[in-house]
Amino acid sequence: MPAIAANNREPMRPFPLPEVYQLLEPGPVVLLTTAHQGRSNVMTMSWHMMVEFTPPLLACIVSSADFSFTALRATRECVIAVPALDLAPKVVEIGNCSGRDIDKFAAIGLTQLPAALVAPPLVAECFANLECRVDETRLVNKYNLFILEIVAAWSNPAQNDPQTIHHRGYGRFVVDGETIVLPSRMP
Repeated sequence: MPAIAANNREPMRPFPLPEVYQLLEPGPVVLLTTAHQGRSNVMTMSWHMMVEFTPPLLACIVSSADFSFTALRATRECVIAVPALDLAPKVVEIGNCSGRDIDKFAAIGLTQLPAALVAPPLVAECFANLECRVDETRLVNKYNLFILEIVAAWSNPAQNDPQTIHHRGYGRFVVDGETIVLPSRMP
């Protein structure tokens, strides 16, 4: 017998397991940049999450089928760039092509800025850029999961209170909404 929803009007229905990720999307869609063998690349990524405050650690999935995987594994460096809503069409375009075939920065019209501590570039159009070094790779072979340490962080003060996009699957995105502040014992 199906479970009854909290409102007791509609029963819960089975949900397809391959689509569960759409329910638990962890954060904004980001761009991951790499630099390897004299070539920079950028990819779209939505499977990531913070895992530690100090030092700041980020877990992310980069498929072994992605062109960026080889560069990240070889160099152990990347930049996580956080785009605002106005870049959504470019973010999708980046995700729909491969760096094996084209120079995505040139083709899509993104500006590379030099990072301070890593070789991969920052993305000038993004409101935040996080320079990262790979901290842990024990789960890469099994799950393509990298743990990254954020070693430098940059934000663009001209992009005040940007809205981010969140992937819901199959070309659907949710845009950040209203910010609410509730009492909390944590700062």
